[in-house]
Amino acid sequence: MIDAKLLRETPDVVRAALTKRGESTDLVDQILVADSERRSSISAFEALRAEQKSLGKQVAQANGDERAALLERTKTLAAEVKATEAAANDAGRRYDELAGALPNLVSDEAPVGGEADFTLVETVGKPRDFAAEGFEPRDHLELGELLGAIDMERGAKISGSRFYFLKGVGMLLQLGMLQLAVQQAVENGFTPMITPTLVKPEVMGGTGYLSAHDDVYRLDDPELYLTGTSEVALAGYHMDEILDLSAGPLRYAGWSSCYRKEAGSHGKDTRGIIRVHQFDKVEMFSYCTLEDAAAEHLRLLDWEKQMLDKMELSYRVIDTATGDLGVSAYRKFDCEAWVPTQGAYRELTSTSNCIDFQARRLNIRHRDADGKTQPVATLNGTLATTRWIVAILETHQLADGSVRVPTALQPYVGGREVLEPVNR
Repeated sequence: MIDAKLLRETPDVVRAALTKRGESTDLVDQILVADSERRSSISAFEALRAEQKSLGKQVAQANGDERAALLERTKTLAAEVKATEAAANDAGRRYDELAGALPNLVSDEAPVGGEADFTLVETVGKPRDFAAEGFEPRDHLELGELLGAIDMERGAKISGSRFYFLKGVGMLLQLGMLQLAVQQAVENGFTPMITPTLVKPEVMGGTGYLSAHDDVYRLDDPELYLTGTSEVALAGYHMDEILDLSAGPLRYAGWSSCYRKEAGSHGKDTRGIIRVHQFDKVEMFSYCTLEDAAAEHLRLLDWEKQMLDKMELSYRVIDTATGDLGVSAYRKFDCEAWVPTQGAYRELTSTSNCIDFQARRLNIRHRDADGKTQPVATLNGTLATTRWIVAILETHQLADGSVRVPTALQPYVGGREVLEPVNR
């Protein structure tokens, strides 16, 4: 949620952020009206409550006709207080509803535009030239089937499209990546967590994910939401708390299964495991001061790059454009690996600086040097996920359909340097 004082005093800052996101600014005007009504309703209620308290003291001291008149006013005033309290509550709910629909501000450093308007930060490694090596690369699904690692057909049989089985070396590769990610996170001061994958509406909404409701699985009784990232549970972990950040950021690494409807992606990446409804992931999450948020963001990005380097992949880092930011992101970097059969870079990791947007919604604060409570900043970043298997298989394949295992993953697949086909 945007700081109410900032919105009230400098609404043009919020309008500018919405414009950069490619969204209408009408909501700002609606919120300003609602804020004015909320404040006036609260003032009216507080004035009547003050009169009610004063009247109570007068009644205790009055006699005769004066006392009777005061008692009559007391009855009338009680009804007025009740009505103004209800009006104030309604105005507050209206304000909260509108303010909760606002996306985060955007960094002045983020490139302005849509999905294709990102800024290239750096390119790491050089994609393999398969033509020079004399063979046509297979895609990850063909390789996964040859290796006995991926079974999409049976996944669809039991659960529907975009579900799958990882088996044999496929399962071992995924577990290896996730274990390696947790190991790296722990070495860098993160607390490892296995998180709930069902959360309450106030937690889902607090992180901003209910704004993308079409992509979220919901249970009715009780009302709970399946999370698409452990970021949600980790953000809610310290809800309604005051944190001690005197020793630096609090960092958590969450391991969980994740669920997404992939609404709006019909016809996109329907082959294989690039875009699926269920996957596993290790997610970094950090609580820090607003002053340290930009530096912490770069730290998360560096840890993501370290993991991709261990996978021996060619990738690029992009600064995501404002129109392609999520609701909660103030600034976001993506790492995209080269996928040979697509001749394109595809997203493998994302790290977002959400500044105080989620913290305000979830009421998470810290004490500054003067002892005053201030909202914290929250940041997140992918450290390993199922989709990485796509780039690993395609990048490290050999002409006969076998796949070389990155050195860092070899201990997790029984020490094998090469995965051999089991199906031909």
